[in-house]
Amino acid sequence: MKVGLGLPVGDPAALFTWARRADDGPFSTLGLLDRLVFDNPEPLVTLAALAAATRRVRVQTEVLLAPHHTTALLAKQTATIDRLSGGRFTLGVGVGGRADDCLAAGIDIRRRGRRLDEQLTALRRTWSGEPYGEGVGPIGPAPVTPGGPEVLVGGFAPAALDRVGRFADGFLGAALPPRYLDGLFRAAEAAWQRYGRPGRPRLVAQANVVLGPERTVRDARHRLRSYYAFTDRADHMVDGLLTTARAIREAVDGFAAIGADEVMLYCWSSDAGQVERLADTLFPAPPRA
Repeated sequence: MKVGLGLPVGDPAALFTWARRADDGPFSTLGLLDRLVFDNPEPLVTLAALAAATRRVRVQTEVLLAPHHTTALLAKQTATIDRLSGGRFTLGVGVGGRADDCLAAGIDIRRRGRRLDEQLTALRRTWSGEPYGEGVGPIGPAPVTPGGPEVLVGGFAPAALDRVGRFADGFLGAALPPRYLDGLFRAAEAAWQRYGRPGRPRLVAQANVVLGPERTVRDARHRLRSYYAFTDRADHMVDGLLTTARAIREAVDGFAAIGADEVMLYCWSSDAGQVERLADTLFPAPPRA
């Protein structure tokens, strides 16, 4: 099973250090969250820069709140990142649920699900080189990946799981322990079969982690609480933060047991020493002969 890193958003300039260290190590993917009304870097701009600074590791939105974006421009931006990265880009998408984000983006929060359905249809058509719409020709550049970059759908509602079967290449289950994520994985597989898709969806899990000295743990807890402050689940999210090597290993093993193809370890503190600590935890060097 592959293991990727969800990047912290507190210090955007530090992300180049994170990306280069991850690229030199065993990690598969770099993920970046999306909010509009929050102190985070814009994910598509940032991931394009990180793709240029790396040679191997994939870059992934986790998840991009696509309804906040203009569809035609989103098609062009994502195809460009896929092209510039040599096919190392994954578009993780979701509907979001913050009223302030929707107000800032100028969209109706009640229509965001229907808007995402329309966008996913348009993105696939555009990436395939077809005209964007009536009176509008194709929008380039053509992505390196045939048919467009890999698409993962994130979310918990039945509509999100249905989108996996209708539009996506896989499902991203965020911030749930294996025993709860298992049911969502099976529902994603059922949606895949319901729409007659060949093979199986790619299944990606996410866990919130921190590994380091007490100041690093305090910083991660503070940032996680700040991110979820708009909900009534901030304390619950902080309580679920994995803070020891043993807890992180057990979670990764648990995700592997329910069929995850990849697990993204989301790091909330900007302490880049976590890259090596997590690598040593999950990919220990073999003993010398």
